Amino acid sequence: MTTSPRPQEILRRPPAATIFLVLEIDQGGEDTVRDLLSDVSNLLRATGFRSPVDDLNCIVGIGSRLWDRMFDAPKPAKLHPFKTVVGETHTAPSTPGDLLFHIRAERLDLCFELAHHFMERLKGVSRVVDEVHGFRYFDERDLLGFVDGAENPTGVAAEASVFIGEEDAEHQGGSYVIIQKYLHDLAGWNALTVENQEARVGRHKLSDVEIPDDEKASNSHVVLNTIVDENGVEHDIVRDNMPFGRVGSAEFGTFFIGYAADVTVTETMLERMFIGVPPGNHDGLLDFSTAVTGCLFYVPTADFLDDPPPGPAASATSAAGTQDPAEDSAPSSPSEAAPAADSDGSLGIGSMRKGDS
Repeated sequence: MTTSPRPQEILRRPPAATIFLVLEIDQGGEDTVRDLLSDVSNLLRATGFRSPVDDLNCIVGIGSRLWDRMFDAPKPAKLHPFKTVVGETHTAPSTPGDLLFHIRAERLDLCFELAHHFMERLKGVSRVVDEVHGFRYFDERDLLGFVDGAENPTGVAAEASVFIGEEDAEHQGGSYVIIQKYLHDLAGWNALTVENQEARVGRHKLSDVEIPDDEKASNSHVVLNTIVDENGVEHDIVRDNMPFGRVGSAEFGTFFIGYAADVTVTETMLERMFIGVPPGNHDGLLDFSTAVTGCLFYVPTADFLDDPPPGPAASATSAAGTQDPAEDSAPSSPSEAAPAADSDGSLGIGSMRKGDS
């Protein structure tokens, strides 16, 4: 009997505390990473058992370059390094990242303990390129004062939006995640009128009710993040953004994290935000929110993490060990290449109505 793939637990209620940990892995550290990946579920269980009611959870993401070094397995069809998006005024930069740990709980100490276990296991083979401690801010608001993630799909719609299906059967049950760290000009933002803020977001600040379509500004965040294909079907992602900051250094930010079955949905959102529709009509929030990081990861299934495939060297050694001695002197044929992502990042929603704003 064929069993369904077991996804990582992406779809959870918003947490009170989060640690986002982004790492680069040294050449030669691949076996250490593989050992850790296979033990993530055990470390999560042992740490979370100390306070089960606080709902400790961790999502692991693997970057494109690390995948190529670590696994002799078909590459996820749309896994590639994050694509820099350059608009007339604002840029979404691409920054390094091989591994992502998205750690969530109702208590920060549990997140901290699990992150510490990960770093102990990766000591000597990794470098932290970003570590952000996020927190719940009142009623799921960001530091700009607006509710964040209000339009996340739920139930079956959320599963369809997040988990890869039969279109990439080798990776069914997996997902893609894009992360960006945004820093806010909070003083400038708070100097705006509430009406100006609402126009840039596309929602009412206090009630979180969306502004009617015929009254929305064409460069509002809501308009530019609404992706509708040529058949009138809207495509969603699931966000689990968190506020972060340091009062003493006047650092105020939002850590964007968006999960999707098809990463080109998220990429299209970013193109619309930073380039604008039409070009130059960029997202009004970007005048007060600067993206300083950008990474793309593949989120494998829990089954994959529990038993990761071997690395290229291990597979080559295994193949050599079973080779007929008479063939030792014969030239080897190149192995079949893993399928590459479409060069244009096309989604099959390439004719999205860019003018829907």
